[in-house]
Amino acid sequence: MGAQLRVYRSKIKSAQTTKKITRAMELISASRIQKAQQRVAESTPYSRAITRAVSAVATHSNVEHPLTVEREKLDTAAVVIFTSDRGLAGAFSSSVLKEAESLAALLRSQGKSVVYFLVGRKANAYFSFRKRDSEKVWTGGTDQPVFETAKEIADAVVTAYNLDDAEGGVDEIHLVYNRFVSMVSQVPEIVRLLPLEVVEGEATESTEVYPLYEFEPDAETVLDALLPIYVESRIWNAMLQSAAAEHAARQKAMKSASDNADNLIRDYTRLANNARQSEITQQISEIVGGADALAPAKK
Repeated sequence: MGAQLRVYRSKIKSAQTTKKITRAMELISASRIQKAQQRVAESTPYSRAITRAVSAVATHSNVEHPLTVEREKLDTAAVVIFTSDRGLAGAFSSSVLKEAESLAALLRSQGKSVVYFLVGRKANAYFSFRKRDSEKVWTGGTDQPVFETAKEIADAVVTAYNLDDAEGGVDEIHLVYNRFVSMVSQVPEIVRLLPLEVVEGEATESTEVYPLYEFEPDAETVLDALLPIYVESRIWNAMLQSAAAEHAARQKAMKSASDNADNLIRDYTRLANNARQSEITQQISEIVGGADALAPAKK
């Protein structure tokens, strides 16, 4: 009984140590999620405004810019995957990777080859374990992204898009990331970044008349200036969305782990009490048995 009691006490101590770690990580994520949400809220209107501006220029001008015109032959598609650097965030990274695999299967069924740009150590580890190639990898700071990284990613994908197929260029660029919906919901999302999907000029049933635009010095120069900003802003917003979703997923996972640790502590404490009670009962029985054996026999 003594050995069994020591085992239970060791398990209780282990569960308490685990709970301290998961509780600390839960509090850290909870403290960072507010700032991450604020950064998303500040970035999203700007990203939408830039998209509308680029759409407006593309719609109300006759300029055929290489970043806005869909190519006749689409042979290669680039997929940028945003995951986390660290684990302990539930299905955060695995859900994005699963969505990326579904997108890649769809693109291959359309006769396109797929190249990957990876963000986060989890995506890099996933591809390295399966011995699959990727064009470029960015790691570090996925939970607290910086704009310089977004600019590097934007420069890399735009450079690949501007190259010819013979030089290893791509014809489409897709982003796959977790979009922050709420503290309990993070949804994997796929966005086609390039070629640009024009949205402002789409036909609707509304009788609204869109304003006429004048471009100075000319529409092509305006597009040349706006498109790099558009790509950077969309990638930056995706990184911020992914960071906020990562904090929310980690807080939820650590809260669940802390609750499970509480359950383990309660169960092992009950078992330890039962074992202690059995040990006490056995000791009393041995004492009583010894006393009866030493007592003089009755005549």
